[in-house]
Amino acid sequence: MHILLIHQAFVALNEPGGTRHHEIARILAEKGNKVTIIASPISYLTGEKNKPNSQKLNTYSNITIFRTYTYPALHKSFFHRLISFFSFMVSSFLRSLYIKKVDVVWGTSPPIFQGFTAWLIARLKRVPFLFEVRDLWPAFAIAVGVLKNKFIIRISLWLEQFLYRHADQIIVNSPGFINHVRSRGGKRIGLIPNGSDASMFDPNADRQTIRKLHDLENKYIVLYAGAHGMSNDLEVILKAAQIIQQQKNIRIVLIGDGKEKQNLQTKADAMKLSNVSFIDPVPKIEMKEVLAAADVCIAILKPVDLYKTTYPNKVFDYMAAGRPIILAIDGVIREVVEEAGCGIYTTPGNVQEMANAITYLYKHKAIAKKMGLAGQELIQDKFDRTKLANQFIHIFEGMRNKNGGKRIIG
Repeated sequence: MHILLIHQAFVALNEPGGTRHHEIARILAEKGNKVTIIASPISYLTGEKNKPNSQKLNTYSNITIFRTYTYPALHKSFFHRLISFFSFMVSSFLRSLYIKKVDVVWGTSPPIFQGFTAWLIARLKRVPFLFEVRDLWPAFAIAVGVLKNKFIIRISLWLEQFLYRHADQIIVNSPGFINHVRSRGGKRIGLIPNGSDASMFDPNADRQTIRKLHDLENKYIVLYAGAHGMSNDLEVILKAAQIIQQQKNIRIVLIGDGKEKQNLQTKADAMKLSNVSFIDPVPKIEMKEVLAAADVCIAILKPVDLYKTTYPNKVFDYMAAGRPIILAIDGVIREVVEEAGCGIYTTPGNVQEMANAITYLYKHKAIAKKMGLAGQELIQDKFDRTKLANQFIHIFEGMRNKNGGKRIIG
């Protein structure tokens, strides 16, 4: 089976960012499938161009990535980001026309605009279109205040409903998305949740290399790993760090990149936070050592009701790494953490609760360790990446068989 994935923000293991699609593609390939990926050469996390135009994915001869032109000023402003999205729509469409003998086209959102390209290519090739919903865009962007232009909002809402209604299969990665998608015309909705590849993490991996490299030896490390954007509410972590500054052994570490990182560094300097460190993002293949070096990990989003629907990737990676979690996100992911007993929930936006949770886990290390082990167990039981990828394979095969292999291009 040949699967075409159109995904502007695709990240390989040797790059920083979320690697869900790399991991799934690898498992698809191991099962004998061919995967072609159309992606951007611009890192969605850092905004830097550092990727070749085409490449094989690691040692897999049946996985190929084509990097097509994308307007590079991704992080300059939201207007420039839209230009980036539309440029990829066009370039990915043109490149996809030349991909031969495709059985299924896989579109994913966000960005939602590439979903239209995937739908159009699928219709031209007369093959099924699978639309994967990884967050509720544009609803999230509107709620946070990133998307304000009424004309763009109308277009985005129309496109969202169009893709829901015209997809041959919809996959959501959180149960919290199902009602939203269904209410906007979505049918044939399946759930394949976010998860993690436990083999990529080791709670007992080398802790000291990262600590020595960043002057963190003999510190109790409270880690946030991920995007530094408007949605992530990282100023709450800075304010919590200010409260607990008297705890000299605790160090708050924020690793990653994003539009708000420079502002956060400026605020940390103005607050004279000696217990906060900012670290540049690292490739996913290096996160095993980063998470092993941490004692506690934080997942946080702004106190927006829609975020109660999310299953953030980082929570599952924290669990796979055997680290206790401070969770400042309510809703369905809170249910997962509380079911496992792998962390402490704090009210989103509540600085004092965040500070209290950090202090509690610092003073109760045996409890923290028990939480970390509980998270690992739940990953292996319910959120293992290989098991989830096998669900994708089952769905792709069903779509291909129902279609009967009819094509007009390729």
